[in-house]
Amino acid sequence: MKRKLLSMAVILTATFGLNAQIQNYAVGATVNDFTVTDIDGNSHTLSDYTSAGKWVVLDFFFVDCPPCQATVQYFNELHEKYGCNEGDLVCISINTGQDDDSYVASFEATHGGAFSHSPAVSGDGGSAVVNTDFNPTAYPTYCLIGADMKMKNTDIWPIGSVADFESAITAAGHNPTEMTCASNSIEENTLLNDVSVFPNPAATSATVYVSLDASTDVTVEVFNLVGALVSTDVYTGVSGENNLIVNTSALENGQYILNISLGDNVARTQVYFNVLK
Repeated sequence: MKRKLLSMAVILTATFGLNAQIQNYAVGATVNDFTVTDIDGNSHTLSDYTSAGKWVVLDFFFVDCPPCQATVQYFNELHEKYGCNEGDLVCISINTGQDDDSYVASFEATHGGAFSHSPAVSGDGGSAVVNTDFNPTAYPTYCLIGADMKMKNTDIWPIGSVADFESAITAAGHNPTEMTCASNSIEENTLLNDVSVFPNPAATSATVYVSLDASTDVTVEVFNLVGALVSTDVYTGVSGENNLIVNTSALENGQYILNISLGDNVARTQVYFNVLK
């Protein structure tokens, strides 16, 4: 499969760069509308964006794809640079459908970079239907849809920086406006003020410190670095300081990701910690 091995990326570029990776829509074809729900519970309808004059970049990916892991940071940089979907360019990641919300969240936490992450849709949110409709033959495939709902580019590749996306978008006839994200990323949103883990590394238990603006349930999920969910605990959080005890006695030595969410995912963040016994 194209782009499966990073070591082959340069060799394969010359071969695959001439081919359209989206099989069901040629450049100039009108694409079907769709509605999906991202891992944070937000709904996205393609025609809502295009009818507002926005162009849309779709990222077709799966979690265990090395080139997907290597390039998603640049896609998120594009998302942040042009206003976090509040401006005239929209970025959405569409999973093949084989990965669920928790696995995609782990992927974003591990590989997404230090940017406001674009909405990511897993199999739980209806990504499989969209993936089948567009029918990419390799991953990642980044494609561009215009405000007229027509395909503008079926395969933006290779990607080595955000400039590669920008060059393809400009070549297709769109010059998006740079803008600051209208709202903070979900990690910095209301309710969730401060998060830390101690001791780090932990042995038999770790304490998750969370400062809250208001009382709410706090869900703490532990993932290993291959994205497998190890444990889930729900705590009753109170306004102010909270010290939540996570049992790590059954975990093997290594690095883990804590996914911390409040209420119905009104705020969420990830923290890395280590286990050493």
